[in-house]
Amino acid sequence: MDPVLAAAACGVLMLLIVACAAVLVVRSALSGSESKDRARILVAVAEVVRALRGKR
Repeated sequence: MDPVLAAAACGVLMLLIVACAAVLVVRSALSGSESKDRARILVAVAEVVRALRGKR
């Protein structure tokens, strides 16, 4: 397999894994929360995803 293609595939796979993990975290966090806490939870999850992606 071409090394460039392998690196691109790894990058896409990593992005999909992080996206799926973020969705699962949001689902589990929002399932037992009240509506007044949901905005704070979503902001916190967004900060974690930004930190994982290296944007913060």
